[in-house]
Amino acid sequence: MQFHSLAKSLALAAALLAALAAPVSAQVKEHTFKVGIGLSDDHPQAQAVRHFAERLQAKSGGKMNAKLFASGALGNDVSMTSALRGGTLEMTIPDSSTLMSLIKPFGVLNLPLTFNTEAEADALLDGPFGQKLLAMLPDKGLIGLGFWENGFRHVTNSRRPINTADDLAGLKLRVIQSPLFLDTFNALGTNATPMPFTELYTAMEQKAVDGQENPPATILASKFYEVQKHLVLSRHMYSAWVLLISKKTWDGLSADEKKIVQEAAREATLFERKTIRAFSETALGELKKAGMQITELPAAEQAKLRTKLQPVLAKYGKEFGEETTSEMMGELAKARGSK
Repeated sequence: MQFHSLAKSLALAAALLAALAAPVSAQVKEHTFKVGIGLSDDHPQAQAVRHFAERLQAKSGGKMNAKLFASGALGNDVSMTSALRGGTLEMTIPDSSTLMSLIKPFGVLNLPLTFNTEAEADALLDGPFGQKLLAMLPDKGLIGLGFWENGFRHVTNSRRPINTADDLAGLKLRVIQSPLFLDTFNALGTNATPMPFTELYTAMEQKAVDGQENPPATILASKFYEVQKHLVLSRHMYSAWVLLISKKTWDGLSADEKKIVQEAAREATLFERKTIRAFSETALGELKKAGMQITELPAAEQAKLRTKLQPVLAKYGKEFGEETTSEMMGELAKARGSK
């Protein structure tokens, strides 16, 4: 009898230990999330998606995973974001500018000459202001899991070096399909041409456009140096990506599954920022080795850019919401004051 009682107690203890060791496992089902991006398979963004997949697997006991579809295999940012809203795609990572047509306040992140450093961007996007923006997404069928870094954007072209603000005039530049980007570059005297990223390399190769604007990591990973000769470090705009999951997908997850996704997303966010910053540090050297001529605008010329862009800042500061714009500027001032 004592032996039977002891065996029963041991069995109960073993069952309890097993339950404690894997409390989440029983609440987690098999899930594989398709993640579509427009960038190449070797870009830091793609590396971060793979890291996200690894963390999902580790945290779910192998039950949850993410499958990467790179190079626009599932469409461009606009079409993939639409697919998330419709529930036909699980995840994507568009530029924040893609979301401004759905939620105007997202546009403030792309106001030109707003951010000075990556640290400022982190403080803003990880803080209350960034969370406030993400909280606007569910009403549009999207869930925001965090902000990833694209970086400071610079102008490249195939025609001439850019040494002054006026040198931009007359260039036909591809821009993101957004009125803000159109107005920004038209104000600088260029012929701004909206175009999906997936069509950009061919357009530059065929001289349909003279150039484009993107961070160094994207310029290098996309091999734009093959069709572009000149790069100017204009730092005209900071660019963030938004890690999105379809609300339809999200609503189908258990509380434990949601927690796993959120934790994996946060770890992937930190990994992505670290990876893209390291990549960007070496990218300019690699672009120079590849034959690109790199110039930097003097402070006086940067000031001229700001003067040219004042009407754009005023117009879109109002359009995206004066209260939102003021709140963002206040948060950035706090970040600068805390240094």
